[in-house]
Amino acid sequence: MTVRLPADPVPSDASAARRRPALLSSRLVLGVFLVLLLVVPAILSPYYVTLLNYIGLYAMVALGLVLLTGVGGLTSFGQAAFVGLGAYTTAALTTATDLPAWLAWVGASPWLTLVAGLLITAAVAVVLGSLTLKLSGHFLPLGTIAWGISLYFLFGTMQSLGGHTGISGIPPITLFGRALDDGREIYYLIWAFLLVAMLTTHNLLDSREGRAIRALKGGRVMAEAMGVDTARARMVIFVIAALLACASGWLYAHMQRFVNPTPFGVHIGIEYLFMAVIGGAGYVWGAIVGASVITVLKQWLQDLLPQLLGSSGNFEMIVFGVLMVLVLHRAREGVWPILKKLVPVRTAPKTIDTAAEPLPRRTLPAAGERILEAKNVTRKFGGLVANDNMSLEVRAGEILALIGPNGAGKSTMFNQLSGVDTPTSGEVLFLGKPVAGHNSREIARMGMSRTFQHVKLLPTMTVLENVAIGAHLRSDKGVLSAAWRLDRAEEARILKEAARQIERVGLQDHMFDEAGSLALGQQRILEIARALCADPCLLLLDEPAAGLRFKEKAALSELLRKLRAEGMATLIVEHDMDFVMGLVDRVVVMEFGHKIAEGLPDEIQNNPAVLEAYLGGVD
Repeated sequence: MTVRLPADPVPSDASAARRRPALLSSRLVLGVFLVLLLVVPAILSPYYVTLLNYIGLYAMVALGLVLLTGVGGLTSFGQAAFVGLGAYTTAALTTATDLPAWLAWVGASPWLTLVAGLLITAAVAVVLGSLTLKLSGHFLPLGTIAWGISLYFLFGTMQSLGGHTGISGIPPITLFGRALDDGREIYYLIWAFLLVAMLTTHNLLDSREGRAIRALKGGRVMAEAMGVDTARARMVIFVIAALLACASGWLYAHMQRFVNPTPFGVHIGIEYLFMAVIGGAGYVWGAIVGASVITVLKQWLQDLLPQLLGSSGNFEMIVFGVLMVLVLHRAREGVWPILKKLVPVRTAPKTIDTAAEPLPRRTLPAAGERILEAKNVTRKFGGLVANDNMSLEVRAGEILALIGPNGAGKSTMFNQLSGVDTPTSGEVLFLGKPVAGHNSREIARMGMSRTFQHVKLLPTMTVLENVAIGAHLRSDKGVLSAAWRLDRAEEARILKEAARQIERVGLQDHMFDEAGSLALGQQRILEIARALCADPCLLLLDEPAAGLRFKEKAALSELLRKLRAEGMATLIVEHDMDFVMGLVDRVVVMEFGHKIAEGLPDEIQNNPAVLEAYLGGVD
């Protein structure tokens, strides 16, 4: 059984239906596109077929940048160097006459050299990625420029690779006994490679691994707290982008039958980035759009501008620079979203398979068992002591509130407990094991889940997808499974669990809405659903009632009471005293990084130190 949501809202009346533009089926549009790809070689002249071949080759590289830059937020100017690796590997192996016996068999077929090129590129990408991806800010793109230049000069310097003269005599690719030595024949192979790459990339992004990748851009702290290995995710997309570029280089070498270093310089890497950004860096189809716009425009400008200006030169690069500035100002998401609006397409609605098996759940500790214990935790930032010998404990089946005026150090303490930060001194025990110094991903795997003082979600993803990130650690299907749709049973289980938690917190009416469209209070509730999706035994809530209306607070209180009855341990940082005092079992009060009181809600409300420091003061 599946629960299906209509893809588009139903018009309230007949006139609204008439005003609404007719939507085309996505399958129909895709079918028309594929038919056009099949017939154009028979219709167009060899010049335009060659142009389409280059568009396909460039789009493969741009697709890697869509994944790397548009989705993952990692800017790279060095992708042309990976194109060169693929091209030079096959060129060297297929034309060499003095290879050692153990290697000569690889050069016997271009298909074997493709495998060799992919393996070499993957190894180089892992080495370069392990160095480059540790950089952040503007240092990251500068790092990609550095190794891009290095590889470019390596191709031109090594005499075994032909130096700047290059390598000629590269044999054509043979497929089913037929040599693809003509532009019309290799056309189909190029576009088959590109379409398969687009399909697998689309599949990857629509999966558990894809949600982890999409969380890299602006959500790394949250993703780590949900158990995502963001360093691994960054390396994965870096290697995938390199492999796509390598495959493009392999095809390029056998189409041209000649390679030299010129097409693999940093200036070409910048063009690839132009293609991804102008087409739509966050969209798979943006790779084709960007490659088409840049390639066609470049050809037109190379013919037109010298006639207009009366002299020759690379004037098209000036136009590209102006075009990039205009796109960044007027269409930051690229051309593809504009095309989608011009040709509205009806996509299949998202479904929840209610018959999917539930994900396994952990056994909660017995009521009263100590879950979390902090002993003399101190955190210093230079001369500032944010937490000073803080101690507290949380037991299964209870709700503990951590309160105090602004600047008391509550959120800093939260970060020490959850692994976002490491105490300067002291000890944190979770389920009896020391966790101070462990990263938040390891602690999340043990059963601790949290929300954040400042909401951390992915605004362009749906509520369902945001909550599903919480279940990342409850499954283990990898990149290859996702790319080839071998993870569908597990994905159905994850989405079913996410839907269950969304209904649990009362957001079922917004399940398929973009998370960024929700009100602040609803976004906080979404964070709680995401934390619950991780199946924790300890829930850390940082100001969960902030921004909630009265009825929403009442519903949240009821939910937390149900969790307490199930044996869940909960630690809350909150400013709303009415919400806290009517809900929690015990209260710890902080001021200037110290604990000044601990006890039952009634005791805390009558404590003179608390009244002076917090309840009677200005918050």
